[in-house]
Amino acid sequence: MWLRPPFGDTLRAELGAPRQVRGLGSSPRSRVWRAELSGTPVVIKQLVGSGAAEGYAREVAALRLASKAVVPVVPMLLGTDPGARMLVLEYLEHQEPHENWMVDYATALARLHATGIDAVGDLPPWSGPTSQDIDSFLTLAEAFDVAIPPGVRTELDDLLDRSARTANSALLHGDPCPGNDMHTRTGVRFIDFEQAALGNGLVELAYLRIGFPTCWCATAPTAAQLDSAERAYRTAWHDATGTAVEGDLTDACTGWLLRGDALVERAHRRTIDHLAEVPHRDWTWGTATARQRLLHRLGVTARMTAENNKMPELQRLVTSMRESMLTRWPELPPLPAHR
Repeated sequence: MWLRPPFGDTLRAELGAPRQVRGLGSSPRSRVWRAELSGTPVVIKQLVGSGAAEGYAREVAALRLASKAVVPVVPMLLGTDPGARMLVLEYLEHQEPHENWMVDYATALARLHATGIDAVGDLPPWSGPTSQDIDSFLTLAEAFDVAIPPGVRTELDDLLDRSARTANSALLHGDPCPGNDMHTRTGVRFIDFEQAALGNGLVELAYLRIGFPTCWCATAPTAAQLDSAERAYRTAWHDATGTAVEGDLTDACTGWLLRGDALVERAHRRTIDHLAEVPHRDWTWGTATARQRLLHRLGVTARMTAENNKMPELQRLVTSMRESMLTRWPELPPLPAHR
């Protein structure tokens, strides 16, 4: 644990000298301390390692954009030191999330996303699935001995086209996982914006249905919980922007299904074709294995495409793939129901 933050002269002149400093646990990409400045508790964060400069720039830009929210959705940014890639943030007292935490989460997520309106150039655009992801997914289907319906490639190519045409009008957190949401007395606030981007908010609302695809903590809420949370999101977005949510949640969930990198933690992404590994081995990440996550995503996509009949060929394919997985590995349990 790092003993003292390298608090420079500029921050000392602006905020004073930190006292009562103690290190906090964090990812390998950052060093974090709790401290007091003039008797006020704060959090000091320094980005380190490969990609630190980009992560710092994204986090600062996202926090400044998010500060526009009428109801706070992020900690207040008190000071920055670009040279040291350091931020000083309001300290938030986290409370245990209550049983219906997803409604508060979704409401805060919509308010966060809404602060990205008219934020062109402040952050990079979100990167969605690609044609290579489609290739890997269809190759996986063949590895499961599942016939590829003749029109499924066209349906998936059309999905990529629709996603590209959807306005990038939301401030996306980039990793809105349990642990990056602080449940406080005054509502949910999000932290850790190193992967922030501009995109369509539905790609993060989809986290609730598809099982938190970039997160160690994968869950499968009930249909009633999902309906309540998604209604809360759409209401909060409309209240903040005066417009309806643009895009399709089925497309967003399907996009996460296609991405093999959404089966592994960040350090292992963009290394190999992770979907190609699933038929040969399973691995645990956090609260679930890769096969559990994939099985859940196939089931979600099968149900959603059946309900709206938007991609009938894909519906046939994912249903068959899920059945093949259950035949091969009948002992696979569902994702945990609770956070």
